[in-house]
Amino acid sequence: MRAFLLGSTTVTRTRWTSRSTWRPGFATLGILVAGLVVFGIGQTLQVQAGLGNAPWTVLAQGIALRLGLDLGFSVFLVSAAVLAIWIPFRERPGLGTILNATVVSATLSAGTRLIPPATETWVQLATTLAGVALTGIGSGIYLTCGTGPGPRDGLMTLLHHHTGMPIARVRLGLEVSAVTAGWLLGGTVGLGTVLFALLVGRSVAFSLGLAARVAPATQHG
Repeated sequence: MRAFLLGSTTVTRTRWTSRSTWRPGFATLGILVAGLVVFGIGQTLQVQAGLGNAPWTVLAQGIALRLGLDLGFSVFLVSAAVLAIWIPFRERPGLGTILNATVVSATLSAGTRLIPPATETWVQLATTLAGVALTGIGSGIYLTCGTGPGPRDGLMTLLHHHTGMPIARVRLGLEVSAVTAGWLLGGTVGLGTVLFALLVGRSVAFSLGLAARVAPATQHG
């Protein structure tokens, strides 16, 4: 039970893990999109809680405020800019990479229109925690599909490979840079940002562990 609650620290194969990053089966495609929608809802809840966003959403929100853009569209622009950095390094995206940039941004655009901002402190805190949990669960579902890294994850791994820096240090540097730039542009940083940093990894691990137990890969999968 304790191992189940702690979750998995690795991305294991499941029955829906695709052999191809560009040609997943219909079941995998449906699970992939569902995971990205859950991720987008989680990010939406954190934005609407108003206590502080995830680092890259802080950056997107700051850009949106400065340029008068919809937050979802700003998230898409940030993802596109990150993907552009991949080009000189010849990093190859997958279908999941493209859907990550589009589905999450579309979900944020719809979600921030449909879900009202939280006003009472306890509702803000509960909404933040729910947002962090759903972001982690969505990430875990998406990662098990095997259809390519998200734009920011791909940037992290390519920098790790080309600089030789430990991946944890590269990730920390990217997230600190994103949240700092976003904060300077007017993005919301606060308790929610801290809670995201502390808890999202555990939420992802729990989701990966649950997927491995519920739908382990078959011998021929």
